Amino acid sequence: MTLTFPTFSAGLVLSLSLIMAIGPQNAHVLRMGLQRQHLWLTVATCALADIVLISLGVLGLAQLGGLSDKLHGALVGAGVLFLSVYGWQAFRRFLNPTTPVMPSREAGAAPMSRRQAVLSALAFSWLNPHAWLDTAVLIGSASLAYGPARESFGLGAATGSVVWFLVLGVAAFWLGRRLNSLRLWRALDGAVALMMWGTAAGLVASLF
Repeated sequence: MTLTFPTFSAGLVLSLSLIMAIGPQNAHVLRMGLQRQHLWLTVATCALADIVLISLGVLGLAQLGGLSDKLHGALVGAGVLFLSVYGWQAFRRFLNPTTPVMPSREAGAAPMSRRQAVLSALAFSWLNPHAWLDTAVLIGSASLAYGPARESFGLGAATGSVVWFLVLGVAAFWLGRRLNSLRLWRALDGAVALMMWGTAAGLVASLF
């Protein structure tokens, strides 16, 4: 692999610019941090999931011409279903808020297991069509412009993802230790519900 700083930096900047928007994956990390449940396991899983998608794009998918129409349609369908269900769950929490600190325990539900935390993070990472389009397709396609140095570009993009999720995890950890407001939880859940449903509607519209 030819590692060059300008190419590495270009991948890093592109990755950060794509991932910094508060999408489903980032919102999930924030919520896990505020709930104090498996935050760092979630951060590690999301970062590794992104690295897999970036590697797929840089090493293969971009050279094949991107996602096929059928695969794209299947991803969109799965994403719409997933986002709609999660949006409904967030809306229910908005209507019936629970205690801000560790709400699942206060509500009498069993805390999330490590396996559930990993599966949830993977679902937010791999059932979101935007994640595939932004990482595997867009980053993979952009890497082709760097020829033999495209692996350096991909390494920069992967590093950007790791840096972002570490920063987001620290922010969520810091907020979780300092914020204890039922109003904050209601606002977060309301915003998440609207964002999830809005994203799902946008995906449906993209099919027509």
